[in-house]
Amino acid sequence: MTDGSKKLNWGIIGCGNVTEIKSGPGFQKAAGSALVAVMRRDAAKAADYAERHGVPKWYSDADELMNDSDVEAVYIATPPAFHEDYAIKALFLGKPVYVEKPMALDANSCRRMADAAAYYKTKISVAHYRRALPMFQKVKELLASGAIGDVKTIELTMLKAADVQGVAKTATNWRTDPALSGGGYFHDLAPHQLDLILHWFGMPEKMNGFSVNQSGLYEADDAVTGQMLFENNIIFSGTWCFTAARGSTKDWCQITGSAGSLGFPFFGKEIVLQKEGIETRMPFEHPQHIQQPMIQKVTAYFSGQGENPSPAAEAIEVTRMMDRFTKK
Repeated sequence: MTDGSKKLNWGIIGCGNVTEIKSGPGFQKAAGSALVAVMRRDAAKAADYAERHGVPKWYSDADELMNDSDVEAVYIATPPAFHEDYAIKALFLGKPVYVEKPMALDANSCRRMADAAAYYKTKISVAHYRRALPMFQKVKELLASGAIGDVKTIELTMLKAADVQGVAKTATNWRTDPALSGGGYFHDLAPHQLDLILHWFGMPEKMNGFSVNQSGLYEADDAVTGQMLFENNIIFSGTWCFTAARGSTKDWCQITGSAGSLGFPFFGKEIVLQKEGIETRMPFEHPQHIQQPMIQKVTAYFSGQGENPSPAAEAIEVTRMMDRFTKK
């Protein structure tokens, strides 16, 4: 589709909480985009979502949505365990796919999805949407301009209390069920962080890590560490703990260079540049529908009007990082 006046008609598979504000309305507000159908296995909840958001059609069966001739592209927002199956079915039908992060349960599953897209000659993008936000585009700009000189180290720290805040709430916490999520909260939050690191520094040359269950509160591991070596001997070190004391919670990335440093939270709204003894704070506001900038870019890509803003090949690498850190 190359006609700029025509809208790309989207269907959502899995219209749960993450689609209420973060993504769903973005498909209605992005230029050249329209949301025409939603699906949820609970028919009553699917109907309620459609009515509240002004969506013309709803389904309780994913195959019915994918076979709807009005649906031209599919957004998959289910737990990761279902991403591969739904994506390959949609790609087989010739419908491009925008899939939530993590792309799938593991890197091998991601590769099968990418292979299917190539085989069926249909497009696929991944919802690593933070790379489209102005705050993180500014980080990339500062790094590229040499604002902190040659980068030496990257230190990422995420400490959360046991009742993790900042993730969409669900009736059953599938995020801590490895069979559905691939792991625990690490698999839900780290893809955003690791994707940005990859987006800024490229593919790592070496990587390793450890993953353990320290609390026994659920089946998934709740503490992860990872180390990576990037081109030019840039060293990355990451620590994630999801059972930390409330008073010690932290979300911070510190990138240190030969002439200064950049610090910022991955899930916050400020960049701190330190250079020559001077600290410069740069505040940002994220859009109400935080995925909308990425949805705009993906819509343009699917419509033949732009490049892929979040390719499967890069999402595979992000998932491979997580697999290595957790020893999958």
